[in-house]
Amino acid sequence: MISSLDGIIFDETYIYMISLVMPKVTVLNTSTASDLRVERDEFASILMKVGLKRNVAKVLTYLAGVAEATSREIEIGSDLRQPEVSIAMREIRKLEWIVERDEKNPGKGRPYRIYKLNRSLPEIVDYLESEKSKESERVMKQIEKLKSLRTN
Repeated sequence: MISSLDGIIFDETYIYMISLVMPKVTVLNTSTASDLRVERDEFASILMKVGLKRNVAKVLTYLAGVAEATSREIEIGSDLRQPEVSIAMREIRKLEWIVERDEKNPGKGRPYRIYKLNRSLPEIVDYLESEKSKESERVMKQIEKLKSLRTN
């Protein structure tokens, strides 16, 4: 039997996950270099549990720790392959969380692209919280609809 208590548990679980993310935002900005890798992995893991794809979570986590980065630096720093970074950047670009600029290569060749976040981590976490809240409301409406259909 589905009860309204299930929705409350769902909401409390989500609130618990967001409460884990927010302290990590501060830690990412103040950690020493030796702790940074562990903190980044934990932060990315929490972002994935909240609903972001693995590649997006890893790229966001890396970009949050640097002023700006090239695609190659993102690959190395996030431990992802070039196609994975490209896919993640496409999704992050759709959400308008990054700005990009081209910089001329000092030698020959094409210019390279430099990326940086244009939203703070707290803003991104607030967005994720809002989206999960909307999702929870949709689920609860569907549960209420199921209950009403069952009683008819």
